Amino acid sequence: MRYGLLAVVLVGAATLGGCTEGVLDPKGPVALAERQILLNALGIMLAIVIPVIVATLGVAFWFRASNARARYRPDFAYSGRLEMLVWSIPAMTVFLVGGVAWVGSHDLSPRKPIASTVKPLRVQVASLDWKWLFIYPDEGVASVNYLAIPVGTPVSFELTSSGVMNSFFVPQLGSQIYTMAGMITRLQLQADHPGSYRGMSAQFSGEGFADMYFNVEAVAPEKFSEWVDTTRNVGAELNAAAYTELAKPSASVAPFTYRAVAPGVFNSIMVSDMQSDDAMCRRDPTSTRAEK
Repeated sequence: MRYGLLAVVLVGAATLGGCTEGVLDPKGPVALAERQILLNALGIMLAIVIPVIVATLGVAFWFRASNARARYRPDFAYSGRLEMLVWSIPAMTVFLVGGVAWVGSHDLSPRKPIASTVKPLRVQVASLDWKWLFIYPDEGVASVNYLAIPVGTPVSFELTSSGVMNSFFVPQLGSQIYTMAGMITRLQLQADHPGSYRGMSAQFSGEGFADMYFNVEAVAPEKFSEWVDTTRNVGAELNAAAYTELAKPSASVAPFTYRAVAPGVFNSIMVSDMQSDDAMCRRDPTSTRAEK
């Protein structure tokens, strides 16, 4: 008995330990709303699953061999009332869960701006092999595998890919979204709490995929301004030559920054003018160039 209780405690601790730094530990309004959708759907399903489990145990107990009061009806074939009950409960579950998901998905449309009195921060994102490039067009700086954002400020992302399809995901901020060559996808996120959050690639994209992570540093607005000022005085300029070097496949790239960004770099990446030959060879030749 003692070892059984210890096993339950250890399994519970291990299970709950996975709830940190993930979708169940939200740090922004989008992730918080997504967790609520998940919990609502779970509650609806448990409202069906638990009674079914109890009813199954109850039926097994009532119709046990030693219960003489249970009626034995070997010729029972059909009951309209029972049939209606059996089908109405799962149908109601599907409608409720589907309704929660449908309403939530429209409320959390990736393109829908986050209501705020603060001007959004614009960030342009390009997924490369195998790293992430973040360009701050209004600040004139860029970073690789590092994303700094001010707390309490909506962040408006424009995302594309230098080659193969990829997926941008910061679990604690919410809303996984794909990056595709020749296209721009849009995403709105916000961090409500200071901290360091792990971002990742959620789409297999080749040999270096396993190390395609980046850090999101949510800091106070004044700290963000200090970071921008410091970045403007460190590193090289992100121009066509620098991008050509950056676009070469490489894994486990340590974060670094660019002090300036040449005009039109992101648009050139999006329309494939600056994609590497290796990335171009792995592209789908039937893909179209359209803004989403």
